[in-house]
Amino acid sequence: MKIEPRARLEGHIAVPGDKSISHRALLIGSLCETDVLVRQWGRSGDTESTLAAVRKLGVEVDEQDVDTLVVHGGGVRGLRAPDGPIDCGNAGTLARLLTGVLAFQEGRFELVGDESLAARPMDRVAEPLRQMGAEVLVTNSHLPLVIEGRSLTGIEYELPVASAQVKSAVLLAGLGARGRTTVLEPAPTRDHTELMLEAAGVPVRRKGRSISVEGTEHLRLEEVLVPGDISSAAPFLVAAALLPGSSLTVHDIGLNPRRAGILEVLERMGVRVGVHNRRRIAGELVGDVEVTGTHELVPTRVTAPEVPTLVDELPLVALLGAFAHGETVVSGAEELRAKESDRIETVTAALRAIGVRIEPRPDGFAVRGTPARPRGGTVDTAGDHRIAMLGAVAGVVSREGVRLEEAESVGISFPGFFELLDSVAQ
Repeated sequence: MKIEPRARLEGHIAVPGDKSISHRALLIGSLCETDVLVRQWGRSGDTESTLAAVRKLGVEVDEQDVDTLVVHGGGVRGLRAPDGPIDCGNAGTLARLLTGVLAFQEGRFELVGDESLAARPMDRVAEPLRQMGAEVLVTNSHLPLVIEGRSLTGIEYELPVASAQVKSAVLLAGLGARGRTTVLEPAPTRDHTELMLEAAGVPVRRKGRSISVEGTEHLRLEEVLVPGDISSAAPFLVAAALLPGSSLTVHDIGLNPRRAGILEVLERMGVRVGVHNRRRIAGELVGDVEVTGTHELVPTRVTAPEVPTLVDELPLVALLGAFAHGETVVSGAEELRAKESDRIETVTAALRAIGVRIEPRPDGFAVRGTPARPRGGTVDTAGDHRIAMLGAVAGVVSREGVRLEEAESVGISFPGFFELLDSVAQ
């Protein structure tokens, strides 16, 4: 697929429902004793893997529309062991959170995934669950993974690295454990799990770096309204920022401060960002974000404390850095190496291929920018949806365009991405 250069982005758009919240709506909804209406559900390859998984575990889910579901919850301990393995596809969020949910269910469960997911570490989830009394067997620290449901006891666990997925897995396991389960974070991470558990009636205690839940037998959640995914909005916002004359508004985006770091980085680099119509929906901050094109960017630094708030947007930060006069540095982002691809290496290869001066580092990268469009070229996405979207934005803001290899990988998180981009790119 060839992405041609464009002059500007202009218009008003909405993006699919937040992928992280869409996963959690299905998983937590399955544990409720109520029917849960999920509106603006973000349908993608990853979330359809979660839909298939909960159905395989015996949960009935009605699809009233492409983005409207009704989850008929079976109760906290109501999941049933299936005859065969549960395929998590490419969804790391599903694999890790579901491991926590299944740790206290009755029966034997096996989780498998595609080649990319099977290369991602699972010991980081298995270890705290074993401390709680779970029986979790992994294959050389990776999928396939086998869980035998056990009686769990709450623990206090300090995360070795900031990870919302590991935190969530432990807290979800804590729902079925005796006593209190506490997770201590080295840095704040996205708190969608905590917010949704509170909406379902679970007392969540926060104190400093710690988050605690008590075991419970009752979850009740009537409705989840999923805000637009800021990670899906980010490519459009960045493309608009890089093309002078652009004026783009993305409506109803989730603005959870633990997820919206890309907006802070844009502003720091000199981009005019407006946030309108702020409001809260089921505890989540939502609003409309407007970005106008900028003639000159300033370089910035992203360090470890900020990384969890924009870890999926860091490839786009590298592209922003290519347009800033000076050096933009990302550090403390080792987690990028454990994504769908080694994103430090794939971002470096992708941007070098189009003429950007970028150097990889063990925990990030450094970009030497110039305020001019990069040449363009061919980008190998390595089957990674975030690299595919990076390449598409690079094509729009390049001089000669970018040819994408394995462009179809965007379907993992954002089917319809290219069509929406074409609709606003002038």
